[in-house]
Amino acid sequence: MKHKFKFNVLFFSLCVFLCLSIVASGFYPEPEDVQAIDEKVKNFLESHRYQWRDMNVSAVDGKILYDLIIAHNYKKALEIGTSTGHSAIWIAWALSKTGGKLITIEINERRYRQALENFEEAGLSDYIDARLADAHDLVPELKGPFDFVFCDADKYWYKNYLIAVLPKLEVGGCFAAHNVSGRRQRGMRDFVDYLESLPNVETTYDRSSWSGISISYKKSNK
Repeated sequence: MKHKFKFNVLFFSLCVFLCLSIVASGFYPEPEDVQAIDEKVKNFLESHRYQWRDMNVSAVDGKILYDLIIAHNYKKALEIGTSTGHSAIWIAWALSKTGGKLITIEINERRYRQALENFEEAGLSDYIDARLADAHDLVPELKGPFDFVFCDADKYWYKNYLIAVLPKLEVGGCFAAHNVSGRRQRGMRDFVDYLESLPNVETTYDRSSWSGISISYKKSNK
């Protein structure tokens, strides 16, 4: 009986050690329902393919965001400007594979309510913390840290969003901004000039979307 007790204690200790090691390494086994999530999201996107208005991104843009998250294994995402949720669905879909979660902010209540319905229908509500708020006020208050940020809100405030978020963005993290092709829009030129002046940020532009997406990686804290 004494040997059996010792074996149980050792086995329990080993299990605890393995669990702690997994958590510490940041590795999480894929959930058993990954395939089910994939099928549900694909069906949702296909059935709503031609219904994305209200300033939503295109499917091409959504795939760019999805690929960025998967490629870098990002887990702590922030979206500024939900609209009715098309971009958030692509982001959250990727996060469902990396074990992450998205905070997304929308100021318009009608769009916010529609986004919640879309998240539920797509089967991604568990991966999204959707907030009805003014991003001007909320973004500076968020503690972070984040490793992925997508900005698609009021263009004249992009620079302010970047200034507020950059200290909370982890080194290696990405700040992506939508509609940078329209640099004549109010404030967009100021944002792009400021972005390109930062010594600790490396920026490229994805032109596969007619809207243009800036992709900026934080290389260091200073």
